[in-house]
Amino acid sequence: MKRTAVFLCIVLLFMGGGILNAQQNLKVFISVDMEGICGVVNSDHVSATGSDYGRAREWTTEEANAAILGALDAGAAEIVVNDSHGGMRNILIENLHPEADLISGSPKALSMMEGIDETYDAVIFIGYHARMGTMNAVLDHTMSSSRIYNVFMNGKIMNEASMNAAIAGYYGIPVVFVAGDKAVTEQVHELIGKNIEVAAVKEGVGRQAARNVSLEKARKMIREGVRRGIENRSRMPVYKLDPPVTLEMEFLRSDMTDNLILIPGVKRVSARKVTYTHDDYITVFKLMRALITLAGS
Repeated sequence: MKRTAVFLCIVLLFMGGGILNAQQNLKVFISVDMEGICGVVNSDHVSATGSDYGRAREWTTEEANAAILGALDAGAAEIVVNDSHGGMRNILIENLHPEADLISGSPKALSMMEGIDETYDAVIFIGYHARMGTMNAVLDHTMSSSRIYNVFMNGKIMNEASMNAAIAGYYGIPVVFVAGDKAVTEQVHELIGKNIEVAAVKEGVGRQAARNVSLEKARKMIREGVRRGIENRSRMPVYKLDPPVTLEMEFLRSDMTDNLILIPGVKRVSARKVTYTHDDYITVFKLMRALITLAGS
């Protein structure tokens, strides 16, 4: 009986050590866009030449900090923040929580998901927005407001959150929390999974107007939601697109597609639409980014 008790104690110690070690190695990836940040309602907020851009940078940095604090509350040992808006030099590094590393600048091969790999345990999206053409969605667009109207993958209409979630899923990692306007949180539950923790920090009343919660409340919602999402990550969906992945892109104007058929494998199916199919999702994603760049040249 004594031997059994001793054996059980040894087993429990090893199990406890394993759990502690797993928690100590917990890695969290945070992608931070800008249109979905609380208080952001106008293009002046998100453009480097905008009169309110400086203020919006501060709000964005503080929402990133709230997510970092939530990750630390959940036991994260390593946190990487990827600046994911525009030229990707928006977050104020001097004000960012010191426990997080920052990836900034562009171009980056995986864009909003640069730095992700299979070693992470959870992915967080902050400041995200709804796809182009969504009613009452603040500054809605899909990848490029000046070039893209719709993006479909395997017949599903996509937004930036679902495309980036598929990158996380490619590496076997769940998206556990998304913050933005009400419209994007609804799309996240529809496209990626209903279990994902979300925080609607504002509700659009048009494309450039919104009812915002207070900045303090938004940051509290984010911190608490991130903690819950990470703690419940085993119940979160790993979002994947089954291969082969067929990309369909609908551009704003027909002249944007004129040169795209120069890319091997790209087919023009109508004046403003092209398609491309490949077994590897990352290849499809990078090709999509190249097509957007070429369409604007």
